[in-house]
Amino acid sequence: MPDNTTSAPDATLLIAPGCPHCPKVLQALSEFVKRGDIGSLEVTNIAIHPKAAEKAGTRSVPWTRIGNFELLGALTSQEIREAIEKAGRADPVDHLVHLLETSRLDEALKAISDKPDNLPSLVTLLDDLDTPMAVRIGIGALLEELPAAQVVSAEDALTALTGSQHQSVRADAAHYLSLVDTESSRQTLHRLLGDQSDEVSEIARESLEALSA
Repeated sequence: MPDNTTSAPDATLLIAPGCPHCPKVLQALSEFVKRGDIGSLEVTNIAIHPKAAEKAGTRSVPWTRIGNFELLGALTSQEIREAIEKAGRADPVDHLVHLLETSRLDEALKAISDKPDNLPSLVTLLDDLDTPMAVRIGIGALLEELPAAQVVSAEDALTALTGSQHQSVRADAAHYLSLVDTESSRQTLHRLLGDQSDEVSEIARESLEALSA
């Protein structure tokens, strides 16, 4: 039975004739439906309904969506279970991480624009060195692309990162604070001029110059 603290997400699966992985993914998903971990499963053969693949934006199968999480290719039962758990929690940060991991920056930008309060929680992931590189790069791209008025909402999170024990995290924070033109962000950058790392202090100086310009 599914965890009572989560809801059972629905799933969609796109398959095609001759696909070697489709039967295994279909069988695995069906087992999760039987156990009640997935609420419903919609299966479409794109050879018969090619518009389904066009709508999903994919040319490859098997293509799986569990809740808001899209997965491509062969999947293990563990990978499916992890996607079910994340989708069932309906954690917006989990969804944003998934979008960045799958290089869907435009969708992530829209999600943040719709709910900017989720940005600070996303930014805090930069302090975890286990955060995948694709996600770290994606967070930076988000900050660079978002309007300045939305980036300001992440100032406290970025300021907290300047106290990280990791030099690379402090350096990232010093760079991204150049996108926050407030008196408090300038004060933080001035403090970083005295950082024990020459790289961090140099980036802080560059950020202050960018703000002055």
